[in-house]
Amino acid sequence: MSVRILHASDFHLDSPFYSLPQDKSAQRRREQRGLLDRLAIAVEDSRAPVVLLAGDLFDSGTSYWETSETISRVLSQIKAHIFIAPGNHDYYTSRSPYAFMELPDNVHIFKSPSIKSVELPELGCRVWGAGFSSSSCEPLLKGFSVEKSQSVELMVIHGDLYGDRYNHISPEDISSSGLDYIALGHVHTYSGIQRAGSTFYAYSGCLEGRGFDETGPKGVISGTVGKGKCELDFVPIKGRQYKIYTADLTGKENALEAAKTVVGAGSPEDIARLILSGEYSGHISEDDIIEAVGDKFFHLTVRDETRPARDIWDGLDEDSLTGIFLSKMRNRFESASSDEERQLCLMAVKYCIAAIDSREEWRP
Repeated sequence: MSVRILHASDFHLDSPFYSLPQDKSAQRRREQRGLLDRLAIAVEDSRAPVVLLAGDLFDSGTSYWETSETISRVLSQIKAHIFIAPGNHDYYTSRSPYAFMELPDNVHIFKSPSIKSVELPELGCRVWGAGFSSSSCEPLLKGFSVEKSQSVELMVIHGDLYGDRYNHISPEDISSSGLDYIALGHVHTYSGIQRAGSTFYAYSGCLEGRGFDETGPKGVISGTVGKGKCELDFVPIKGRQYKIYTADLTGKENALEAAKTVVGAGSPEDIARLILSGEYSGHISEDDIIEAVGDKFFHLTVRDETRPARDIWDGLDEDSLTGIFLSKMRNRFESASSDEERQLCLMAVKYCIAAIDSREEWRP
């Protein structure tokens, strides 16, 4: 016996997008609602009769009317049993958006921190879950276990394998749970399909990044779960991505030309950050760079992390240990009989100056 499922989490609908200009922030919030339609398409493509949404569907305890209406509309169109486990951002209270939405009969919300289950006998499975009732939550899975049965035992829950505040879940708790699969939410990066004992578990990650700490492809998990077996895959969902470009200006004559080379054709769908690094003493205008290449992206920011180029012999005339050392090495460099010997002198200076300055390597 096995059942097809689709697992998604961390939509964070109605995020403020403070780092973007006001008009683009509003556009991003509107676009986020489109993630729900992409979810519906993914469910249809997967033919999954069970959808597990592992929390933080909303970014906060308030939402725009348009967002709640979109959720109700899209979820009513999905021909599947949908289970929602509210998380630390969208925790369930009598005033949360969930309490006021008109949700179709195929949607079940786990409204309390007490683990409950819903039987789906026609599918041969049972779905367990619990929801946050405040922004933090004590460990819910600790001491929990299911009796052995022929049903496929699923759980959807928002929790943290790496911390204590947000329903800490340990591998030991997972292993002793007796569940077949736990659909986790909270971590915004796909974890890969993991296993503790006979229980499989995974973070699906968020559906779309919201900052430069959430780069790379985002999506859902889809496939089948059975007794002691799991055939699940990560399915990317197309959307805007955050991308970071780095332009090393060491030895470059023109920062703008170096920036153009690094970003290349860019992508009008992406939100990009260009980091300027290395040694550079020339003029840098972030505004000029944005004006020249900013239209290649939905939005571009430039961060100048360059450092002024430093003469390797800087400090030669100082009355100090550094000055004495550099004087001796400069004489040795100038009397070297080959380019190879001169390069060895320069390398020795770099490493020794770093040692004198208590650094691991020489940095101008």
